Amino acid sequence: MKNLRVTGLAHLTALGAAFLGIAACGAEDAAEDEMMDPTAVTDPAAAGLPNPTPNVIKDWAQLPDGREWGSTAGVDIDPIDGHIWAYDRCGGIALAGGCAENLVDPVVKFHRETGEVLASFGAGLFVLPHGIHVDDDGNVWITDSMGTLDKGHTVVKFSPEGEVLMTLGVPGRVGTEPGYFNQPCDVITAPDGSIFVSDGHSGQNANPPPGATGRIIKFSPEGDYIMEWGVIGDGPGEFRTPHALEFDSQGRLFVADRGNHRIQIFDQEGNLLDTHYQYGRVSGLFIDDEDNVYAIDSESNPNTHSDWLTGVRIGHAAEDVVTAFIPPHESEDPQGEAGEGVAVDADGNVYAAEGPNSRAAAEGGLTKYTRN
Repeated sequence: MKNLRVTGLAHLTALGAAFLGIAACGAEDAAEDEMMDPTAVTDPAAAGLPNPTPNVIKDWAQLPDGREWGSTAGVDIDPIDGHIWAYDRCGGIALAGGCAENLVDPVVKFHRETGEVLASFGAGLFVLPHGIHVDDDGNVWITDSMGTLDKGHTVVKFSPEGEVLMTLGVPGRVGTEPGYFNQPCDVITAPDGSIFVSDGHSGQNANPPPGATGRIIKFSPEGDYIMEWGVIGDGPGEFRTPHALEFDSQGRLFVADRGNHRIQIFDQEGNLLDTHYQYGRVSGLFIDDEDNVYAIDSESNPNTHSDWLTGVRIGHAAEDVVTAFIPPHESEDPQGEAGEGVAVDADGNVYAAEGPNSRAAAEGGLTKYTRN
Protein backbone atom coordinates (compact mmCIF):
# COMPACT_ATOMS: atom_id res chain seq x y z
CA MET A 1 0.00 0.00 0.00
CA LYS A 2 1.42 3.35 -1.08
CA ASN A 3 1.76 6.36 1.21
CA LEU A 4 0.34 4.54 4.23
CA ARG A 5 0.92 5.79 7.76
CA VAL A 6 -0.61 3.84 10.66
CA THR A 7 -0.71 4.32 14.42
CA GLY A 8 -3.59 1.97 15.26
CA LEU A 9 -7.07 0.94 14.12
CA ALA A 10 -10.26 -0.82 15.17
CA HIS A 11 -12.36 -3.14 13.03
CA LEU A 12 -16.11 -2.90 12.58
CA THR A 13 -18.39 -5.86 13.23
CA ALA A 14 -19.91 -7.30 10.06
CA LEU A 15 -23.67 -6.89 10.12
CA GLY A 16 -24.65 -8.88 7.01
CA ALA A 17 -26.36 -7.63 3.86
CA ALA A 18 -29.55 -8.02 1.89
CA PHE A 19 -29.91 -7.87 -1.87
CA LEU A 20 -31.99 -5.90 -4.42
CA GLY A 21 -33.53 -7.94 -7.23
CA ILE A 22 -30.61 -10.34 -7.85
CA ALA A 23 -28.85 -13.00 -5.83
CA ALA A 24 -26.04 -11.90 -3.55
CA CYS A 25 -22.51 -13.03 -4.17
CA GLY A 26 -19.16 -12.56 -2.48
CA ALA A 27 -16.73 -9.80 -3.35
CA GLU A 28 -14.64 -10.42 -6.45
CA ASP A 29 -10.94 -10.88 -6.10
CA ALA A 30 -9.42 -7.40 -5.81
CA ALA A 31 -6.30 -8.28 -7.76
CA GLU A 32 -8.46 -9.38 -10.70
CA ASP A 33 -10.34 -6.08 -10.68
CA GLU A 34 -7.14 -4.06 -10.56
CA MET A 35 -6.23 -5.31 -14.04
CA MET A 36 -9.44 -4.05 -15.64
CA ASP A 37 -9.25 -1.19 -18.12
CA PRO A 38 -12.08 1.29 -17.32
CA THR A 39 -12.13 2.51 -20.93
CA ALA A 40 -13.20 -0.98 -22.03
CA VAL A 41 -16.36 -0.91 -19.87
CA THR A 42 -19.60 0.06 -21.62
CA ASP A 43 -22.46 1.96 -19.98
CA PRO A 44 -24.98 -0.47 -18.45
CA ALA A 45 -27.62 2.27 -18.65
CA ALA A 46 -27.58 1.87 -22.43
CA ALA A 47 -29.33 -1.50 -21.99
CA GLY A 48 -32.60 0.17 -20.98
CA LEU A 49 -32.59 -0.53 -17.25
CA PRO A 50 -35.73 0.07 -15.14
CA ASN A 51 -36.23 3.41 -13.40
CA PRO A 52 -37.56 2.84 -9.86
CA THR A 53 -38.46 6.52 -9.28
CA PRO A 54 -39.89 7.90 -12.53
CA ASN A 55 -41.70 10.91 -11.06
CA VAL A 56 -39.45 14.00 -11.14
CA ILE A 57 -40.04 17.00 -8.86
CA LYS A 58 -37.70 19.80 -9.89
CA ASP A 59 -36.88 22.69 -7.54
CA TRP A 60 -38.29 20.56 -4.72
CA ALA A 61 -37.28 22.59 -1.66
CA GLN A 62 -37.02 26.36 -1.18
CA LEU A 63 -34.29 28.12 0.77
CA PRO A 64 -34.98 30.43 3.73
CA ASP A 65 -35.77 34.10 3.16
CA GLY A 66 -36.66 33.62 -0.49
CA ARG A 67 -33.03 33.02 -1.48
CA GLU A 68 -32.20 31.56 -4.87
CA TRP A 69 -30.26 28.32 -4.94
CA GLY A 70 -26.69 28.35 -6.11
CA SER A 71 -25.01 25.04 -6.81
CA THR A 72 -24.50 22.21 -4.35
CA ALA A 73 -23.05 18.73 -4.15
CA GLY A 74 -24.38 17.64 -0.78
CA VAL A 75 -27.54 15.97 0.51
CA ASP A 76 -28.05 13.39 3.28
CA ILE A 77 -30.78 11.78 5.38
CA ASP A 78 -31.17 12.42 9.10
CA PRO A 79 -31.01 8.92 10.66
CA ILE A 80 -33.16 9.96 13.61
CA ASP A 81 -36.21 11.60 11.98
CA GLY A 82 -35.70 10.83 8.28
CA HIS A 83 -35.69 14.46 7.14
CA ILE A 84 -33.34 15.91 4.53
CA TRP A 85 -30.12 17.85 5.14
CA ALA A 86 -28.42 19.73 2.30
CA TYR A 87 -26.28 22.76 1.74
CA ASP A 88 -26.32 25.64 -0.72
CA ARG A 89 -23.17 27.46 -1.76
CA CYS A 90 -24.78 30.71 -0.62
CA GLY A 91 -26.07 31.50 -4.12
CA GLY A 92 -22.73 30.89 -5.80
CA ILE A 93 -22.42 28.69 -8.88
CA ALA A 94 -19.40 26.39 -9.11
CA LEU A 95 -16.37 28.26 -7.71
CA ALA A 96 -17.75 31.78 -8.20
CA GLY A 97 -19.05 33.93 -5.35
CA GLY A 98 -20.60 31.86 -2.64
CA CYS A 99 -20.19 31.64 1.09
CA ALA A 100 -17.04 33.73 1.50
CA GLU A 101 -18.94 36.73 0.13
CA ASN A 102 -22.60 36.06 0.92
CA LEU A 103 -22.93 35.49 4.67
CA VAL A 104 -26.14 33.46 4.79
CA ASP A 105 -26.80 30.03 6.29
CA PRO A 106 -25.55 27.39 3.83
CA VAL A 107 -26.67 24.31 5.83
CA VAL A 108 -30.40 23.65 5.72
CA LYS A 109 -32.74 20.92 6.96
CA PHE A 110 -35.96 20.22 5.04
CA HIS A 111 -39.08 18.23 5.90
CA ARG A 112 -38.91 15.17 3.66
CA GLU A 113 -42.60 15.33 2.68
CA THR A 114 -43.34 19.05 2.46
CA GLY A 115 -39.90 20.58 1.84
CA GLU A 116 -40.47 22.99 4.75
CA VAL A 117 -37.32 24.48 6.26
CA LEU A 118 -36.76 22.96 9.71
CA ALA A 119 -33.34 24.41 10.55
CA SER A 120 -30.50 26.43 9.01
CA PHE A 121 -27.05 27.51 10.20
CA GLY A 122 -23.38 27.98 9.27
CA ALA A 123 -23.29 31.60 8.07
CA GLY A 124 -19.78 33.04 7.82
CA LEU A 125 -17.96 29.76 8.45
CA PHE A 126 -17.32 28.45 4.92
CA VAL A 127 -15.87 29.29 1.55
CA LEU A 128 -17.11 26.37 -0.58
CA PRO A 129 -19.12 23.67 1.24
CA HIS A 130 -18.47 20.39 -0.52
CA GLY A 131 -19.26 17.19 1.43
CA ILE A 132 -22.06 16.51 3.91
CA HIS A 133 -22.61 13.66 6.36
CA VAL A 134 -25.16 13.22 9.13
CA ASP A 135 -23.91 10.79 11.80
CA ASP A 136 -25.92 8.38 13.94
CA ASP A 137 -26.45 11.04 16.61
CA GLY A 138 -27.82 13.56 14.12
CA ASN A 139 -24.69 15.71 14.05
CA VAL A 140 -23.97 17.34 10.70
CA TRP A 141 -20.48 17.27 9.18
CA ILE A 142 -19.45 19.61 6.33
CA THR A 143 -16.20 19.77 4.37
CA ASP A 144 -14.95 23.08 2.97
CA SER A 145 -12.88 22.46 -0.15
CA MET A 146 -11.61 25.99 -0.82
CA GLY A 147 -9.98 28.61 1.35
CA THR A 148 -9.34 32.27 2.08
CA LEU A 149 -6.84 33.70 4.55
CA ASP A 150 -8.90 32.60 7.54
CA LYS A 151 -11.48 30.11 6.29
CA GLY A 152 -11.65 26.85 4.41
CA HIS A 153 -9.77 23.57 3.91
CA THR A 154 -11.53 22.26 7.00
CA VAL A 155 -14.09 19.76 8.22
CA VAL A 156 -16.69 21.12 10.65
CA LYS A 157 -18.94 19.06 12.92
CA PHE A 158 -22.20 20.70 14.02
CA SER A 159 -24.81 19.65 16.51
CA PRO A 160 -28.31 19.33 15.01
CA GLU A 161 -28.96 22.86 16.29
CA GLY A 162 -25.89 24.32 14.59
CA GLU A 163 -23.39 24.49 17.46
CA VAL A 164 -19.83 23.90 16.28
CA LEU A 165 -18.60 20.77 18.08
CA MET A 166 -15.32 20.10 16.27
CA THR A 167 -13.14 21.53 13.52
CA LEU A 168 -10.53 19.43 11.73
CA GLY A 169 -7.79 21.19 9.79
CA VAL A 170 -6.49 24.73 10.16
CA PRO A 171 -8.82 27.37 8.66
CA GLY A 172 -7.25 29.00 5.61
CA ARG A 173 -4.15 26.78 5.69
CA VAL A 174 -3.26 24.12 3.11
CA GLY A 175 -0.91 21.25 3.87
CA THR A 176 -0.20 17.57 3.44
CA GLU A 177 1.18 16.85 6.89
CA PRO A 178 -1.06 15.49 9.69
CA GLY A 179 -3.58 18.07 10.84
CA TYR A 180 -3.91 19.84 7.48
CA PHE A 181 -6.06 19.36 4.39
CA ASN A 182 -5.76 20.32 0.74
CA GLN A 183 -9.27 20.59 -0.73
CA PRO A 184 -11.18 18.06 1.40
CA CYS A 185 -14.01 16.51 -0.61
CA ASP A 186 -16.11 14.41 1.76
CA VAL A 187 -16.35 13.10 5.32
CA ILE A 188 -18.01 10.11 6.95
CA THR A 189 -18.01 8.50 10.40
CA ALA A 190 -17.92 4.79 11.19
CA PRO A 191 -20.21 3.27 13.85
CA ASP A 192 -17.31 3.35 16.32
CA GLY A 193 -16.99 7.10 15.76
CA SER A 194 -13.84 7.00 13.63
CA ILE A 195 -13.73 9.83 11.09
CA PHE A 196 -12.70 9.38 7.44
CA VAL A 197 -11.99 12.33 5.13
CA SER A 198 -11.29 12.20 1.40
CA ASP A 199 -8.82 14.92 0.43
CA GLY A 200 -7.79 16.28 -2.97
CA HIS A 201 -10.34 17.80 -5.35
CA SER A 202 -8.01 18.93 -8.13
CA GLY A 203 -6.27 15.60 -8.66
CA GLN A 204 -8.54 14.56 -11.52
CA ASN A 205 -7.08 17.22 -13.81
CA ALA A 206 -4.57 16.19 -16.47
CA ASN A 207 -1.84 18.25 -14.79
CA PRO A 208 -2.61 18.51 -11.07
CA PRO A 209 -1.18 21.60 -9.38
CA PRO A 210 1.92 21.26 -7.19
CA GLY A 211 1.10 19.78 -3.81
CA ALA A 212 -2.22 18.31 -4.96
CA THR A 213 -3.40 15.27 -3.05
CA GLY A 214 -5.48 12.15 -3.59
CA ARG A 215 -5.85 10.42 -0.23
CA ILE A 216 -8.10 9.13 2.51
CA ILE A 217 -7.32 10.26 6.08
CA LYS A 218 -8.58 8.57 9.22
CA PHE A 219 -9.06 10.26 12.61
CA SER A 220 -10.15 9.02 16.01
CA PRO A 221 -13.62 10.02 17.27
CA GLU A 222 -11.85 12.83 19.17
CA GLY A 223 -10.24 14.14 15.96
CA ASP A 224 -6.73 12.76 16.46
CA TYR A 225 -4.87 11.77 13.29
CA ILE A 226 -4.47 8.00 12.93
CA MET A 227 -3.47 7.12 9.36
CA GLU A 228 -3.83 7.89 5.68
CA TRP A 229 -3.48 6.18 2.33
CA GLY A 230 -3.42 7.07 -1.35
CA VAL A 231 -1.64 9.34 -3.82
CA ILE A 232 -2.69 10.82 -7.15
CA GLY A 233 -2.69 8.15 -9.84
CA ASP A 234 -4.71 5.47 -11.56
CA GLY A 235 -3.18 2.40 -9.94
CA PRO A 236 -4.75 0.24 -7.24
CA GLY A 237 -5.38 2.32 -4.11
CA GLU A 238 -4.55 5.58 -5.93
CA PHE A 239 -7.05 8.35 -6.67
CA ARG A 240 -7.90 11.08 -9.11
CA THR A 241 -10.28 13.03 -6.88
CA PRO A 242 -11.82 10.83 -4.17
CA HIS A 243 -15.08 12.74 -4.42
CA ALA A 244 -17.45 10.86 -2.09
CA LEU A 245 -17.45 8.29 0.73
CA GLU A 246 -19.95 5.69 2.00
CA PHE A 247 -19.94 2.59 4.23
CA ASP A 248 -21.81 -0.62 3.54
CA SER A 249 -23.22 -2.82 6.31
CA GLN A 250 -19.95 -4.75 6.55
CA GLY A 251 -17.99 -1.61 7.36
CA ARG A 252 -16.32 -1.49 3.96
CA LEU A 253 -15.46 2.03 2.80
CA PHE A 254 -16.65 2.87 -0.72
CA VAL A 255 -14.71 5.70 -2.39
CA ALA A 256 -15.98 7.44 -5.55
CA ASP A 257 -12.68 7.70 -7.45
CA ARG A 258 -14.22 10.11 -9.92
CA GLY A 259 -11.34 10.87 -12.27
CA ASN A 260 -10.63 7.15 -12.66
CA HIS A 261 -14.28 6.26 -13.40
CA ARG A 262 -14.51 3.69 -10.64
CA ILE A 263 -15.51 2.96 -7.05
CA GLN A 264 -12.71 1.57 -4.91
CA ILE A 265 -13.65 -0.42 -1.81
CA PHE A 266 -11.37 -0.61 1.24
CA ASP A 267 -11.31 -2.00 4.73
CA GLN A 268 -10.72 0.52 7.49
CA GLU A 269 -6.97 -0.10 7.44
CA GLY A 270 -6.71 1.11 3.84
CA ASN A 271 -6.46 -2.32 2.24
CA LEU A 272 -8.08 -2.49 -1.19
CA LEU A 273 -10.83 -5.14 -1.25
CA ASP A 274 -12.61 -4.63 -4.56
CA THR A 275 -13.13 -2.21 -7.46
CA HIS A 276 -16.40 -1.48 -9.27
CA TYR A 277 -16.46 -0.03 -12.79
CA GLN A 278 -20.16 -0.15 -13.76
CA TYR A 279 -21.22 3.09 -12.05
CA GLY A 280 -19.59 5.69 -14.32
CA ARG A 281 -17.78 8.87 -13.37
CA VAL A 282 -19.20 8.98 -9.85
CA SER A 283 -19.62 12.25 -7.95
CA GLY A 284 -21.91 11.10 -5.13
CA LEU A 285 -22.68 7.87 -3.28
CA PHE A 286 -25.43 6.61 -1.00
CA ILE A 287 -25.80 3.07 0.41
CA ASP A 288 -29.10 2.22 2.09
CA ASP A 289 -29.81 -0.21 4.94
CA GLU A 290 -30.14 -3.12 2.50
CA ASP A 291 -26.76 -2.35 0.90
CA ASN A 292 -28.25 -0.98 -2.29
CA VAL A 293 -25.76 1.40 -3.90
CA TYR A 294 -26.89 4.68 -5.51
CA ALA A 295 -24.13 6.38 -7.50
CA ILE A 296 -24.74 9.68 -9.25
CA ASP A 297 -22.68 10.58 -12.31
CA SER A 298 -22.58 14.33 -12.97
CA GLU A 299 -19.52 14.62 -15.20
CA SER A 300 -19.64 12.08 -18.02
CA ASN A 301 -19.25 14.05 -21.24
CA PRO A 302 -17.38 13.74 -24.55
CA ASN A 303 -14.19 15.15 -23.01
CA THR A 304 -14.09 13.21 -19.74
CA HIS A 305 -16.14 10.03 -20.25
CA SER A 306 -17.71 9.70 -23.68
CA ASP A 307 -20.63 7.40 -24.51
CA TRP A 308 -21.87 7.27 -20.90
CA LEU A 309 -25.05 8.98 -19.71
CA THR A 310 -25.10 11.05 -16.57
CA GLY A 311 -27.67 9.99 -13.97
CA VAL A 312 -28.07 7.67 -10.98
CA ARG A 313 -26.95 4.04 -11.35
CA ILE A 314 -28.26 1.58 -8.80
CA GLY A 315 -26.88 -1.81 -7.82
CA HIS A 316 -25.84 -3.77 -4.76
CA ALA A 317 -22.69 -3.51 -2.69
CA ALA A 318 -21.98 -7.23 -3.11
CA GLU A 319 -20.97 -7.07 -6.77
CA ASP A 320 -20.25 -4.78 -9.69
CA VAL A 321 -23.65 -5.03 -11.41
CA VAL A 322 -26.00 -2.13 -12.13
CA THR A 323 -29.66 -3.16 -12.05
CA ALA A 324 -31.55 0.15 -12.31
CA PHE A 325 -31.02 3.69 -13.61
CA ILE A 326 -32.54 7.12 -12.97
CA PRO A 327 -32.05 9.17 -16.16
CA PRO A 328 -30.57 12.68 -16.15
CA HIS A 329 -32.38 15.92 -16.86
CA GLU A 330 -32.81 16.52 -20.55
CA SER A 331 -30.60 19.21 -22.04
CA GLU A 332 -28.71 20.11 -25.19
CA ASP A 333 -26.01 17.71 -24.00
CA PRO A 334 -26.82 14.25 -25.42
CA GLN A 335 -25.36 12.71 -22.27
CA GLY A 336 -27.80 14.70 -20.10
CA GLU A 337 -27.35 16.73 -16.92
CA ALA A 338 -27.38 15.16 -13.44
CA GLY A 339 -26.55 16.31 -9.93
CA GLU A 340 -23.46 15.69 -7.79
CA GLY A 341 -24.95 14.46 -4.51
CA VAL A 342 -27.53 11.73 -3.87
CA ALA A 343 -29.51 10.42 -0.89
CA VAL A 344 -32.45 8.03 -0.45
CA ASP A 345 -35.13 8.17 2.26
CA ALA A 346 -36.87 5.25 3.96
CA ASP A 347 -39.65 5.22 1.36
CA GLY A 348 -37.20 4.90 -1.53
CA ASN A 349 -37.51 8.51 -2.68
CA VAL A 350 -34.26 9.74 -4.21
CA TYR A 351 -32.88 13.27 -3.72
CA ALA A 352 -30.26 14.78 -6.03
CA ALA A 353 -28.12 17.79 -5.09
CA GLU A 354 -27.67 19.82 -8.25
CA GLY A 355 -24.12 20.89 -9.04
CA PRO A 356 -22.93 23.57 -11.46
CA ASN A 357 -23.41 21.33 -14.50
CA SER A 358 -27.05 20.52 -13.76
CA ARG A 359 -28.28 23.54 -11.79
CA ALA A 360 -29.95 25.27 -14.76
CA ALA A 361 -31.60 22.14 -16.17
CA ALA A 362 -32.84 21.16 -12.69
CA GLU A 363 -34.37 24.63 -12.10
CA GLY A 364 -33.33 24.48 -8.44
CA GLY A 365 -30.87 23.06 -5.94
CA LEU A 366 -32.66 19.81 -5.04
CA THR A 367 -34.58 17.38 -7.23
CA LYS A 368 -36.82 14.70 -5.71
CA TYR A 369 -37.52 11.45 -7.57
CA THR A 370 -40.50 9.43 -6.31
CA ARG A 371 -42.02 6.02 -6.99
CA ASN A 372 -45.35 5.53 -8.77
